[in-house]
Amino acid sequence: MTATGQTSARPRGAICSRSRWPLLTQPPALVSYVCAILAFYTVLVAVLARATVFHACDLAMFGALTLCGAVCIEATRRLGMPAGVSRDLLSAWWLPAAFLLPPVYALLAPVPMQILLQLRVRATVLYRRVFSAAAIGLAAGAASTAFHHWVVVPARLSSGQGRPILVAAACAVLFTVLNTALIAVAAHASDPEGRWGEVLWDRERVLLDAVELCLGVLVAVVCGINLALLLLVLPPVVLLQRSLLHAQLQAAARTDAKTGLLNAAAWQREADTEIVRAQRTGNPLALVLVDIDHFKKVNDTYGHLVGDQVLAEVAATLRTQLREYDVVGRFGGEEFVVLLPGADVHEARRVAERLRVRVSRMAVPTEQAAVTVTVSAGVAILNIHGEDLLELLAAADLALYRAKELGRDRICLPAAPLAPPPRSADGAAGAIP
Repeated sequence: MTATGQTSARPRGAICSRSRWPLLTQPPALVSYVCAILAFYTVLVAVLARATVFHACDLAMFGALTLCGAVCIEATRRLGMPAGVSRDLLSAWWLPAAFLLPPVYALLAPVPMQILLQLRVRATVLYRRVFSAAAIGLAAGAASTAFHHWVVVPARLSSGQGRPILVAAACAVLFTVLNTALIAVAAHASDPEGRWGEVLWDRERVLLDAVELCLGVLVAVVCGINLALLLLVLPPVVLLQRSLLHAQLQAAARTDAKTGLLNAAAWQREADTEIVRAQRTGNPLALVLVDIDHFKKVNDTYGHLVGDQVLAEVAATLRTQLREYDVVGRFGGEEFVVLLPGADVHEARRVAERLRVRVSRMAVPTEQAAVTVTVSAGVAILNIHGEDLLELLAAADLALYRAKELGRDRICLPAAPLAPPPRSADGAAGAIP
């Protein structure tokens, strides 16, 4: 399951802590979308609740599945939850509710677990938690409705017959597609210039979704046989979830908390690998060092919270203008560093200029005014300005210093080295006129 409690590690819009209603500081498209989803979810829950007859056995199963989800949350609470889009295995508990219980239970299943996540694991902006519960509930409700349409007697799922299991698997896929689509639309409304690939599927996400779907169907089969068998299913699910969160926390340790880019240490490791590859294959490679002009003035004028938001927006702009295999990270303070595999001097200058122009057009809204910034950049080319990462960084830093001396908001390369002095016939160096 993709949790949207922390859909983005990058703050958007105005600083939320300055408003009692952070949702209203978001782009109008996002506000309208979130409100529409929440209204539809609320109406649907009310309609289905009135049409559903609540039986004690159904309530007992719903309570048991919710309790298992709560145990998973508590068992992984000490690990914490990384910022950014995070994955868990909680769908293992609300997919069985979707298959074995009336659809209203599927709509309600995510609510208590999102409350626990907010209170016990990681507190985030409240509207994101509410939207997350609504999005998951709507996706699970759709899967439940489809399953009950094709499998009139849900108990047949535990009989071992092929058709109910195949229908359950198909409905689990439907759940994943709808959940991801609802989240992707919200993310795009929040950041229209962001890449769809950041919130849709890649190879790793498809693999994790497949594991979640299989686990949810298996738990539904076991739960249908005997509710007490949940005691045997719970420990392996907890272990899998802890392993998944541990891997995510390791990945989070490689990123900068304020920008979501690679931190300096992680960037250096990846850059070293790319440079070794470029030296071995003979392919060109460029390094671009980017620095925000007069960033201290932004902090002094608007405060450090706005300064952090400017950092995040610049990082987002850099990321949207680069290729998937370019290596971008935060180098420290207001400096960013970009490695461009396969780029010669002309391509590197073109990319750096595009980054400079895009950042200059960026505006960060605040309560006082929209903040705009410019950047200066130094470009260094492998085997021209340096043979290894240290030499490239030194050359790019000199070029950046040159760009700032020339007035900032520009791109520079290192100054051309002086030609060696002419040598006389006897081999002595001649005088320079």
